Amino acid sequence: MEIGLIFKIAAVGILVTILSQILKHSGREEHAFLISLAGLILVLSWIVPYIYDLFDTVQTLFSF
Repeated sequence: MEIGLIFKIAAVGILVTILSQILKHSGREEHAFLISLAGLILVLSWIVPYIYDLFDTVQTLFSF
């Protein structure tokens, strides 16, 4: 796993947190939820290939 990916995930987390707090304080809870959901989907799209590689490695390790 690259260190750049960890920094990108942290940046998305910080940005989503700030935007969610701003939207919640302005009374737009629905938009804050959508921002959080979009951040989650974005991060999951970055993580899924690494999870696939992990399962592939585990399957290769335990296959006889």
